[in-house]
Amino acid sequence: MASEKTVYMDHSATTATDPEVVQAMLPWYSQSYGNPSSIYRLAGISRVAIDEARAKVATAIGAKPDEIFFTSGGTESDNWALIGTAFSHKGKGNHIITTAIEHHAILHTCEYLKKQGFDITYLPVDEYGQVRMEDLKAAITDRTILVSVMFANNEIGTIEPVSEIGKLCREQGILFHTDAVQAIGNVPINVATMNIDLLSLSGHKFYGPKGTGALYIRKGIRIDSFLHGGAQEKRKRAGTENVPGIVGLGAAIEKAVRDQDLKTSRIRDLRNRLLERILTEIPNCRLNGHKTERLPGNINICFEFIEGESLLLLLDHAGIAASTGSACSSGSLEPSHVLMAIGVPIEIAHGSLRLTLGIENTEDDINYVSEEIKKAVEKLRSISPLYADYLKKRS
Repeated sequence: MASEKTVYMDHSATTATDPEVVQAMLPWYSQSYGNPSSIYRLAGISRVAIDEARAKVATAIGAKPDEIFFTSGGTESDNWALIGTAFSHKGKGNHIITTAIEHHAILHTCEYLKKQGFDITYLPVDEYGQVRMEDLKAAITDRTILVSVMFANNEIGTIEPVSEIGKLCREQGILFHTDAVQAIGNVPINVATMNIDLLSLSGHKFYGPKGTGALYIRKGIRIDSFLHGGAQEKRKRAGTENVPGIVGLGAAIEKAVRDQDLKTSRIRDLRNRLLERILTEIPNCRLNGHKTERLPGNINICFEFIEGESLLLLLDHAGIAASTGSACSSGSLEPSHVLMAIGVPIEIAHGSLRLTLGIENTEDDINYVSEEIKKAVEKLRSISPLYADYLKKRS
């Protein structure tokens, strides 16, 4: 019988919309519902709400309001950043640099651009998932027009040296984009001091509504429009604005950044307690990603001699929501491209588990989850012939 208890530890996949955010959104569905593109007073109220939300997003990342463009989420923002920049700068060059551990919203977009004649370089990463600056420097050519490196990895939580990358790109006259979907609300971000030219974010990762996002485009950057039609978003992104969603995005990011230090400190403490229990109480497991330069709520760990999917099923039966990696590729039987890139052996990579904590998790959750993981791993290993062989060789 499945447990009636529910412990959610998959916050990197999505978060619940904050009740305060929901309340901020509600009036824009049925009361102040005017189309912002119209000229009457009801429409003007919607335009003001959009402008206020734009200012909140800009403040959160150290940008100017007119550098923020609303989208449907991180995937659209990533696509627009890469495709819009590539085609608007193809007269200068056709070379784009990214990494082997990017989200598929970047990797698949790069595959598309390659078919359009662009040359893509995929940088390797070290054993912790970080880009080596010497590799980036060596990859740059006189045809390089864009570097896209994620701020923090969605699977293993590793934070990249974004400021160093931005500084190098600015010195070389190359545009720098970062997918900051996992970083907003977890890591301090200032696009000006970090020399970031384009930045993607997604509302549902920081307790905002799904289907909302934004792309920061530094003023003066030339970038093609991605959606064509009306004159919305300064003629750069056509389509009637999602006013309730935009209001919700603004409210969520304002709260996420305001409470960031207190929230991340508490989550990091809980994360460390859970990680310590797993590593000390369960043999033959390894932490993936950087030990210190990682998102505060992220644990990505591999358990030898078991399959991650089987572990997830047992945890789900116990009421624990977790994942084996990115939610966008959870239906794939292939091992994580991120774990492959950091050198995890394929047979061990299949036993991966990602736990990502959020503001609602408690000390009781830590104790419960650690005990249930321990029981699930023991159960799976008890029926594993590989583990039986391992024990025989040890004896």
